[in-house]
Amino acid sequence: MNFTNSLISYGLLAKLFHWTTFLALIVQIPFGFYLVSLEFSGRRIDLESIHMLIGISIFYLVLFRLIWKLMNPTPKHWRKFFKRQIIIAYINHLLLYASIFTITISGILKKLYMGEKLNFFILEYGFKSSNFEQSDNFYALHIYANYSFIVLIAVHVGAVIIHHFFFKDKILKKML
Repeated sequence: MNFTNSLISYGLLAKLFHWTTFLALIVQIPFGFYLVSLEFSGRRIDLESIHMLIGISIFYLVLFRLIWKLMNPTPKHWRKFFKRQIIIAYINHLLLYASIFTITISGILKKLYMGEKLNFFILEYGFKSSNFEQSDNFYALHIYANYSFIVLIAVHVGAVIIHHFFFKDKILKKML
C-alpha cells in the first residue's frame, strides 16, 4: 500500500486521516449529547475538559487532513457518474469540513466567552473578561452545527451504502 494517494486509490495516510476522524467523531458526538444531559458539577467540568481536548484534536486532525488533501491527487472515479452526483458529493464534503470547523470554533468561543482559559496544545489562551450573551450565542451555533453535521454524515454514509449495494461500484473499496 502506498503512503500517498495515486490516481486510482487513496494512500495509507489519507485513509488513516479519514478513519481516525471517523472514530473520534463516533466518540465525540454521543459524548457531547451525554454532557448536555448532566447537571452542573465538578464531574461535568472534568468531562467537558475531555470533550474539549477531543474536539481540539479533531480540529487539528482535520486541518492536517485538508493540508494533505491539497498536496495529493484525488483518485479518479472508476466509472462515470452523473455530473449532479459529483457536485452533490463535493458540496457534502465541503459542508462536512465546514461543519467540523464551525463546531470546534463555536465550542471554543463559547468557553472563552464564559471566561475560561483553554489549552490549545501549543498555547493557553483566555479572554480578559466574560460575555455570557455571546457565550450563549456560540453555544446555540455549536448545537445547530452538530445537528447539521449529523445530517451530513447520514447523507455521506447513505451515499456510500447506495453506491456499494445498488450501483455496485468500488467507491467504498478506495477508502478501505
